[in-house]
Amino acid sequence: MSVLAIVGGRVHSAGAERQATVLVNTETGLIDDVVDADSLPEVDRTLDASGCVVLPGFVDLHSHLRQPGNEAAETIETGSRAAALGGYTAVVAMPNTNPCMDSAAVISEVLAAGRTALCEIKPSAAITIGREGETLAPMAEMMDLGVRMFTDDGTGVQDDQLMRRALEYASSLEPGDGTQIVLSQHCEVDALSHPGVMHEGAWSAKLGLAGQPSEAEELMVMRDIALARLTKMNVHLQHLSTAGSVEMVRQAKAAGIPVTAEATPHHFCLTDAACASYDPVFKVHPPLRTESDVAAIRQGLADGTIDAVATDHAPHTPDSKERPFDEAPPGMLGLETAFALAATELGLPLERLVDLFSTTPARIAGLSDRHGGPVESGRAANFTVINLDQTWTVSGEDLASLAVNTPFEGRTVQGKVRHTVLNGEPVVVDSKAAR
Repeated sequence: MSVLAIVGGRVHSAGAERQATVLVNTETGLIDDVVDADSLPEVDRTLDASGCVVLPGFVDLHSHLRQPGNEAAETIETGSRAAALGGYTAVVAMPNTNPCMDSAAVISEVLAAGRTALCEIKPSAAITIGREGETLAPMAEMMDLGVRMFTDDGTGVQDDQLMRRALEYASSLEPGDGTQIVLSQHCEVDALSHPGVMHEGAWSAKLGLAGQPSEAEELMVMRDIALARLTKMNVHLQHLSTAGSVEMVRQAKAAGIPVTAEATPHHFCLTDAACASYDPVFKVHPPLRTESDVAAIRQGLADGTIDAVATDHAPHTPDSKERPFDEAPPGMLGLETAFALAATELGLPLERLVDLFSTTPARIAGLSDRHGGPVESGRAANFTVINLDQTWTVSGEDLASLAVNTPFEGRTVQGKVRHTVLNGEPVVVDSKAAR
């Protein structure tokens, strides 16, 4: 047996924290034991975790890895490297690729490409063929390949009856492994949001840019909560951005409706005032909102209304992001900066951050058997080691993504990933990718 030891760190597990050494069987990929810090048996390799905390690996419910079809912006390999450097051991890849992830053939291609990635790649699949909102995709075939989340992300399913049919179809699917099928929705009513390129409000009027009203998001949130109540099917609401959306989810949960929600770092850190520079790096869908919306997102993250922080990692080539604001594609990088931004900005206890980044997203994605669980004997060795006190400055050029479109350029944040271990293999060592 080959043994890896993580020494000198504080192991945070199941709400408790203690100085301890984590022993990993690198052949099985499992945690062999967690022993007292002063008790170190003979091992083959050690990683120093002094001054750091050992946490369950993070799980991102919302990453755009661009492969297949747009590898100039990102690949599964480069995206997974960014993820590992950000503390992630699993990411859910969005289906708006070219070709679209709407068939077993494309899902198989993504799974094959992910076998050598630096984190687990869990593909989601489109609800409708081509994400065109007209014909349901063959969900059962893709479920058999391991898909558990279905979404037309980038476009919401506009047709009410089609969305109801999708939920009813999904409710009949039985993975048979203790997980559940979840339909994940990009909440945006196209008829209200088009041709808006930022939030509709005082700043859009001042800048002379077409706006998207909050109601474009909130009407679809309202509809999908109603459909979840009707069908009793799990609905996950992506990247909430308005106070109204947060309050509707809060009320839905109180009523026992099976709905979960995520929010992004840019929606709890930035407001539409950032668009005053006309810099397309701040263009995103849903758009950056107002200070009161940001406050509502933060409150929702704190009180459990919002279940997970998701990155909506959306790399774009530099030339595409250098177009005029109204012509540039929406989206921002997120994988390497998400945890540090949350640790710096939200003021939440570490246990809540673990819930938002690890435990709950792993459950929603159907990955709880190997991700997001306590750091303890017998569990899969998927964890990250973070120096919570280390400060660093965000630089797009220094990030592992092929793209550089971070809206946090030059921002100083606190919390740096030192090591990330995937299935017993150190894929990040001393803040550098190991392969």
